Amino acid sequence: MAKESRRVAILEAASSIVSEKGIFNLTLEAVAKEAGISKGGLLYHFPSKEALVQGMVEHLAHNYRSKIAKNVDDDPLDRGKWTRAFLNVTFNQGYPNKDMHAGLLAAKAVNPKLMLPLYQAYEEWQTNIENDGLDPIDATIIRLATDGIWLAELLELYNIDDQKKKAVYKRLHEWIQDLYLDAEKKKKEQN
Repeated sequence: MAKESRRVAILEAASSIVSEKGIFNLTLEAVAKEAGISKGGLLYHFPSKEALVQGMVEHLAHNYRSKIAKNVDDDPLDRGKWTRAFLNVTFNQGYPNKDMHAGLLAAKAVNPKLMLPLYQAYEEWQTNIENDGLDPIDATIIRLATDGIWLAELLELYNIDDQKKKAVYKRLHEWIQDLYLDAEKKKKEQN
C-alpha cells in the first residue's frame, strides 16, 4: 500500500472510531487495530494522538479546498463562482466518507488549535464569497444556510430527507442565479 493511501486509511480508521464510539475511545492502539496495522506503523505516520487528529483536520480541509478551487476554476461565469462552488461542493461533492468529518469534533475536544486549517479555509472562502460580485450579505446568508445543513448532518441534529435537501439546494442555487442576474443588470445600467 502506498504511503499516502496508508495515511488516508489510518485517518479513516480514526474517524470511524470517533464517529461510532466517541472521542474518548480514540486511542492510538484502537486506531492501529481498526486500520489493521501495528502501533509502530501508525506512529511512523502519526507520532501522537494530537498529530493524528491534526492529520484528520488537515486532510478534510485540503479535500474541500481542492474541490472548491476546482469548481471555481471550472465555472465559466466569474460573478458568483465562489458562492456557487461552496454550495455545490457542500451539497454534492462532500467527503465520500462522512465519518471523516468526525475529525473536526475530535480536534475541538483534543486541542481547538488543531482546527486552524479549517479556520483558515473558511476565512479564505468567506473573503472570496464577499468579493464574488454578488451582494455580500446575501452570499453570506447562502453560505451560512449551506453550513447549517452540513453541521446538522455532522452533529446528527436533524437530517432533512433527500427530496427536501434537493429542494433546498435548488432554491439556494436559484437565489445565487437571481443575485447574478441582478448584479449584471446593475452593471449594464451603470454603463
